[in-house]
Formats: sequence, C-alpha cells, structure tokens
Amino acid sequence: MNEKKKKSFLIEGPITPEMVAESIAKHSHKKNIGAHQIFMGQVRADVIDEKTVQAITYSAYEEMAENMIEKIREESIVKYNLTCAHVLHSLGKINAGEICFFVFVSSPHRRAAMDGCTHMVERIKEEVPLFGKEIFDDATHQWKENK
Repeated sequence: MNEKKKKSFLIEGPITPEMVAESIAKHSHKKNIGAHQIFMGQVRADVIDEKTVQAITYSAYEEMAENMIEKIREESIVKYNLTCAHVLHSLGKINAGEICFFVFVSSPHRRAAMDGCTHMVERIKEEVPLFGKEIFDDATHQWKENK
C-alpha cells in the first residue's frame, strides 16, 4: 500500500535557522514560483509587571491543532492560488530569542504570497488550540494573551 504520510505541523522545541534554510532551499529549483513570503514568530523578552519573560512553554490539543492547521493550509492554498504552504509551530519550552512559529508560502505572484501568508498566520493564531505559558525571570508564570 502506498499511504501518504500525514504532515506534522507541531514540533518539539524551537524552529532552528537550519530548518528555515532547508525549507527555502527546497524551493530554489522550482520555476513556477515567482514569490515567497515568510513569517517567523519569535519569543520576546517582554517586561510585564517588572518581570521579564525568559521563555514560553507551548502546549496544544495536538490532534485537533494538527487537523485545524491542515484545514487552514488547504483552504489558503485554494483561496490565494498558492503553489505551496508550510507551517511549523513549536511545542515545549522556547526561550526568548528563539523562533516558535514559521509560515512559508510560495505562489506565482507576490500579492498572493503576501496575502496568503498573512491570512494563514492570523487564522492559526485565532482558531488553533495552541496555548503559551510565559515563564518569568523569578520562576513565576502566567498564560500568554494572544495578540
């Protein structure tokens, strides 16, 4: 049997520069692509109530999150005529300065790539059951507000 392997959008740990570079490199030979758009979300060392965020611990309802990201991805490919779309979101502890969210889309034209990427980022942030707990320098923590 030739079963198609289901994509995984959630990964344990940070998204590394090597992962980003590898994703970009895989598209360098494709001649039907005229534009790429990339969004990378990074953990900020925000100061909240005089405490500095050191990391965020991400969790999710994993099966539901994977299915919802796949649905958003497929709908975005059709709506914006994207050649391809890639999404990664971290789970676990991600330190300030590390990448936790990566969306990379390609299309024949720039406007579709830009709009499609923005659409995917906004929908994922609003609709997918991903949760972040901010860990502060004094070891206290609180649930992160999605903005």
